[in-house]
Amino acid sequence: MHIAIAGNIGSGKTTLTKMLARNFGWQPHFEPVDNNPYLDDFYKDMKRWAFNLQVYFLNKRFKDVVEISRSSNTVVQDRTIFEDACIFAPNLHDLGMMSDRDFKNYSDLFSLMVSLVKLPDLLIYIRSSVPTLIEHIERRGRNFEQSIRIDYLKGLNVRYENWIKDYKGRLIVIDGDKYDFLNDRKAFSMIADAVDSELYGLFPMHE
Repeated sequence: MHIAIAGNIGSGKTTLTKMLARNFGWQPHFEPVDNNPYLDDFYKDMKRWAFNLQVYFLNKRFKDVVEISRSSNTVVQDRTIFEDACIFAPNLHDLGMMSDRDFKNYSDLFSLMVSLVKLPDLLIYIRSSVPTLIEHIERRGRNFEQSIRIDYLKGLNVRYENWIKDYKGRLIVIDGDKYDFLNDRKAFSMIADAVDSELYGLFPMHE
């Protein structure tokens, strides 16, 4: 099976990916951050590097999806290919950080790729407010993330909500402001139970 974790920058996707992988014995698949050749430059000059960064992510994510589809293991993935094209690239385009020409080129490439992949067996979306995102970003202390603009995070949150509203696959939505799954074992147990319920029909999660 393919389980995917979706959410804005700083929502806790990587943390939840690690915790679910450990809890269920799944194979984790992480977003390429530390070895990304464009991220540092992007946060210093978004307009110059937006197209390069998004094409890099799209290429990596497509390779990941192909690899996951060929795996015999249950894989839990940190961020999906759909978020890049449905959320991050349009947000950059709307902010004037990606030209119409580059956005069309990117969108055409995504349309070709997505025609060859399917939705995850289960998507887990972490919904977090901007103050929570900022708190998490500051806490983890990545230098290149300290210059992230608040309007950038707000725009991403709006697009995430629009995307999730129309999402057609199996879905669990987690309130990232309410459930501190990193520090609260009970909160994580409730999330794990919700995953059990969706995949195997056990233990529904209650708000």
